[in-house]
Amino acid sequence: MNYTHAMVQPSGDSCRAWQLLVRFFFAQREHLPTLDGELELSPIQCHVLHLLEPGRPLPMGRLAGMLGCHASNVTGLVDRLEARGVVQRRPSADDRRIKVLDLTPEGSRLRAQMLRRMTTGARPMSRLTVGQQRTLVKILEVLVDDSSSCDTGRMAK
Repeated sequence: MNYTHAMVQPSGDSCRAWQLLVRFFFAQREHLPTLDGELELSPIQCHVLHLLEPGRPLPMGRLAGMLGCHASNVTGLVDRLEARGVVQRRPSADDRRIKVLDLTPEGSRLRAQMLRRMTTGARPMSRLTVGQQRTLVKILEVLVDDSSSCDTGRMAK
């Protein structure tokens, strides 16, 4: 028996889930240029706006990790968002050496507009019932293990 081959074969459902997730997210990319054009933000700026939650300061180093880049690369991005009045950078209350980002009122407004735009209308999520959407959220929270999500509760492990 070829054990190497057996170890590399993903389970059918696991493989299919990955294929569908990747296909879904790449299909949604076509909506991003319209979205960033409406908000006058680049796709990466929209992504940063999505990652920041109102009233929850995020260390710049953690943002860099979430974006998969070095902290020095985040500085220019934050500079542009700060100049636009969307975010503010300040020392952390816990450690003044650490800079944290927080949304300004304008940033919170833009973020809400972006999320509303992404979640309404003829988007694929609107084809799901409210119950299906809740189930999907719970499943994705388990997969992402994101404790900073939108106060929706967590699926029991």
